[in-house]
Amino acid sequence: MDHAFENHKEYIGRHALELPTPSFIINKPTIEQNIKKLHADVATLGIAFRPHLKTLKTLEITRLMLGNGLHRNVVCSTVPEIVGALPLVKEGLLDEAIFGMPVYKSVLPRLTALRQSITIDLLLDSCDQLPLLEGSDTAWNVFIKIDVGARRAGLTTDSPRLKELVQAVEASKFANLKGFYCHANHSYGCRTEADVTEMLQHEVEEVVAAASFVSDMRSLIVSIGATPTAHVIEKLSEKLPSNVALELHAGNFPTNDLQQVSTDVVPITQQAIRVAADIVSVYPERNEALINAGVIVLAREASGFPGHGKVVDQHNWDVVRVSQEHGILGCTNGDEKVGDTFKVGEKVFLWCQHSCITAAAFYAYFVVDEDDIVIDTWIPWKGW
Repeated sequence: MDHAFENHKEYIGRHALELPTPSFIINKPTIEQNIKKLHADVATLGIAFRPHLKTLKTLEITRLMLGNGLHRNVVCSTVPEIVGALPLVKEGLLDEAIFGMPVYKSVLPRLTALRQSITIDLLLDSCDQLPLLEGSDTAWNVFIKIDVGARRAGLTTDSPRLKELVQAVEASKFANLKGFYCHANHSYGCRTEADVTEMLQHEVEEVVAAASFVSDMRSLIVSIGATPTAHVIEKLSEKLPSNVALELHAGNFPTNDLQQVSTDVVPITQQAIRVAADIVSVYPERNEALINAGVIVLAREASGFPGHGKVVDQHNWDVVRVSQEHGILGCTNGDEKVGDTFKVGEKVFLWCQHSCITAAAFYAYFVVDEDDIVIDTWIPWKGW
């Protein structure tokens, strides 16, 4: 069993330097600051906000993202995320969850059972998914998934299958068209604020175009978002049809990571998570060091920064290679010597490329204050 999971409470009140390694550390003041900013942005625009629970997957962060009931709907990538959030339904703080994958056969019985506790909305991107809903006691609210360029899931607005699906949903007794949903996950590849802002405008244009297939007498929700475009939502200037209401969704925004910093819309100081690792060995002959955080912790994700992670207080040093449990630190900028920089037995803190993937590797999160003292521990929901 994972040591941090079994013993997490023992570390409350201790400094982050005393944590076991590898450990996942959350800076709570930074988390709160990031959430406060996005809440302020959507309030200024007067649009709805739906947090995506896919990153930290805990009750504590869900409560913060919802603003303790200020926002009441979520999107969940997995069933355990919906189940984990149910205490907030009982508290009267949460009303609805979108299941964030186009619906598939094996998950539908579980989602049907959950409808007894929370309103569940489905995503569709194929007429072949509609027969799965036949025989349901009550019709399902559905969003049609639009592909705005990510080429992951959804239909493009120029696809003849989109109009066919809209017509099929409207004709079905088991589906109620609630709106259109897109996720611009390819925005992680943007490298300037101008590019991110352009992608935000494209998202809105595409879901509004999809909505044009429906009578303008019918009220619809268009749900857009990804963390990069959420960070520039205040620049939105698109005028919506009178029957269309805009909703923003985002999941990574409380934590951020090197991928988000690479987009040029997030300063490096707004990263709220770090990984603690040990310097296990030092190799002066190749100017590298070994740490106990490899691909299972850091993944092989990429961004505008080199390698698979960056040493927080030694910005010229990055995780240049990873294998299963091993990570290799190398100097990617300048001519610093490893023996002058790292000593065996020291701890290092790492920024990661993609916080969602890194968070998935851990069974307990250590929450610290502005002085790096552990003030709480959060246990994430696991599985599918």
